[in-house]
Amino acid sequence: MTRIDLQIAKAGCSACPIRHRAICASCEPTELDQLSEIKSYRTWRAGETILMEGANLPFVGSVVSGCATLTRSMEDGRVQMVGLLLPSDFVGRHDRDTAAYEVVAATDVTFCLFRRDEFRHLLSTTPHLMERMLQMSLDELDAARDWMILLGRKTAREKVATLLANILRRAASAGHPLRAELPLTRDAMASYLGLTIETVSRQVTALRKEGIIEMQGHRGITCADLSALLTAAGDDEDGATVA
Repeated sequence: MTRIDLQIAKAGCSACPIRHRAICASCEPTELDQLSEIKSYRTWRAGETILMEGANLPFVGSVVSGCATLTRSMEDGRVQMVGLLLPSDFVGRHDRDTAAYEVVAATDVTFCLFRRDEFRHLLSTTPHLMERMLQMSLDELDAARDWMILLGRKTAREKVATLLANILRRAASAGHPLRAELPLTRDAMASYLGLTIETVSRQVTALRKEGIIEMQGHRGITCADLSALLTAAGDDEDGATVA
């Protein structure tokens, strides 16, 4: 274990920062005890590969801190980023023994991991765990449909604003204004959004000049008015697309 892993392990589930959002959110104390018997913590440094597409999948688990990317490769070698894993997001499928995507640490990222075969058994005997898995799967399906709208219908400004709003709402520290560290480079943002680096930079600059966001250092971003950022994204305050 790294120092980060040890700190999280010592804190226990009750002090876990994702306890009420992760796969274990609905678990009773006895169910948490069962999960604890098959879990471990591991940290990957930024740039390290966590899983290779098509490789054996020995574990499933939740992001505790940091961010990872999901990518798929085409036969001609082209690579497309298809998703981000932020705190409380779940990686892996209990019913599939190989990884469907390549998972790479965008920042230093720590996972709470469960041995896949034993986790699959727990799902069949722990109703709260199965219900939470279904809920998270449906939420992921909704998010995928929203992303189809973004890629197919939104303007470059709306795409960039949507991504920034998602990151701030999911990864921002508590308090006002919202503040987070951008987990992606401009290059990675461009790949994810289907834009050029120059377009992403222009849109970020425009949002900054309008006072909707502020950039701090290389990756820091703050937003004092989330509703203004959501308006720029073409969404309402609940995240629904505005016609």
